[in-house]
Amino acid sequence: MAVDERSPATPESAPARLVEISSDVRAAVMADPAGGLVGVSNDLEVARARELAGLAADLFTASDRALGDPAQQVEAQVVGGSVYAVRSAARMLACVARRTALPALVLYDLQAVLAEAEAQA
Repeated sequence: MAVDERSPATPESAPARLVEISSDVRAAVMADPAGGLVGVSNDLEVARARELAGLAADLFTASDRALGDPAQQVEAQVVGGSVYAVRSAARMLACVARRTALPALVLYDLQAVLAEAEAQA
């Protein structure tokens, strides 16, 4: 499907869109600021999606406390992969990516999909 033939991402479809456009992203969730699920990528179980959303919200809370200002994006590296998240005032989009993913590209994709979803909300 050509890029301009697809429907714009909504908050509910944004995680699936992110997995579709970014080959390094394995799973994604859209959540409200408290970590409540709004959307889930296709192959992610709901319980695991809730856990990812909650952990991403916790990462933002810890970053905000450490920095003294609200963080707009976070990144966490672990042995098996990476967790990335971006947020706006209304939503947070978080994903799990391969360890070899280029952070700048994943964060760009996250921000682009979040902006697209926010425009459709």
